[in-house]
Amino acid sequence: MIALWASGAAAAALFLASGGAGQFGSIAESFTSVGIVAGLIGTDFVLVMLVLAARIPAIDRVIGHDRAIAVHRSLGKPALYLLLGHGALLLVGYGMSQGYNPIAEIGPMLALPDMPLAFIGMGLMIAVVVTSLVAVRRKFSYEGWHLVHLLSYFSVAFALPHQLSNGGVLAEGTVQRVYWIALYVIAFGAILTFRFIEPIVSSLRHQITVAGVNTIAPGVTSIHLAGRNLRGLGSAGGQYFIWRFWTGKTWWHSHPISLSAMPTTSSARITIRDLGSGSARISQVPVGTRVSIEGPYGLFTDAARTSPKLAIIAAGIGVTPIRALLEHAQFAPGEATILLRAGSQDETYLWDEIVELAAAKGAACFVMVGHRSATGPSWMSETDVQRGVTLASAFPDLAQSDLFLCGPTPWLDSVEAEARALGVPFDHIHAERFDW
Repeated sequence: MIALWASGAAAAALFLASGGAGQFGSIAESFTSVGIVAGLIGTDFVLVMLVLAARIPAIDRVIGHDRAIAVHRSLGKPALYLLLGHGALLLVGYGMSQGYNPIAEIGPMLALPDMPLAFIGMGLMIAVVVTSLVAVRRKFSYEGWHLVHLLSYFSVAFALPHQLSNGGVLAEGTVQRVYWIALYVIAFGAILTFRFIEPIVSSLRHQITVAGVNTIAPGVTSIHLAGRNLRGLGSAGGQYFIWRFWTGKTWWHSHPISLSAMPTTSSARITIRDLGSGSARISQVPVGTRVSIEGPYGLFTDAARTSPKLAIIAAGIGVTPIRALLEHAQFAPGEATILLRAGSQDETYLWDEIVELAAAKGAACFVMVGHRSATGPSWMSETDVQRGVTLASAFPDLAQSDLFLCGPTPWLDSVEAEARALGVPFDHIHAERFDW
């Protein structure tokens, strides 16, 4: 966050230091100058958003891809408001200086070089931000929303020409021009490198294909994968990859899916639940299908631990990264406790494997099956609430533990709220939410 605010401050400071500070001599100039500053900071935020979404390994190792995307999303509205303010303030400032009303100034502004592209870029940015609102996003499939979100790249690219061709703010030979071109190169260079080049190289190196597909429960499928030196992927238990399956029905979209077992030299496994048309299609891919990957991503791993003991709670299909995490985690017998949660026996995916792993590694493992409680903490079953079970009673060593949670977001939020109420520090809670 320090780097984010520093980059925005640098954008404004460069303008002011390059003569912008003297461009407040009249009301019209003041409107124009404030509009320019708003545009510079807004554009800086958009470029930072691209960097955060580029899946740069260094960022993922420090804050994790999920938190990077959370910051990315939080910048969407401020960036849009700044860019809308940029346009409105320039219309007012230019209109005042030319004797036009702001609406009439739109015509002359569109006549400037590259300005039509800037207006198109603004329209695309509005579409991206609007579709990112939770209430709107829920009306889209993941694939449809992701496709719309790709417009953000075009919106930024369309904005660059007018920055370079209009006015003297980024005139040739200025420090500002060098600074902004460098920001664009970094942002799009990161996207090109880590979203395209590196995944292509990694996919070609490991030659992953589908080795088998088997249904483990209604609507839940394990996909077994084969490849070269899959240990060389460098993944840890609890991490996920972005998977693309190259069939006629699935090649055009990718899926973030956690490993459900640690890779061996030649094999790996993921387990998915049919939650939409996209996941349903990949659960039916034929053996031999080629697979490309991006990753691994995420800090939901044993390396994130800060305490001597380990507490794990998983619900539904959230057991998939938990299973790999348990397999990979290092702990002594008696240092780990696992609680598996399901609404019914039909949702006990991979439980037999987790129970077996827990027994082999000396971890305590408990299960909780039944509908959510309506009278107590909603993450527990009604039966267990009536029995007096609490998070503290299930995990008596919670104060000396790191808490790993994975499952649907509303359920997970309920567990996390109880943990925080018990005094578990924020940095001791590691949550993997299954949403987008």
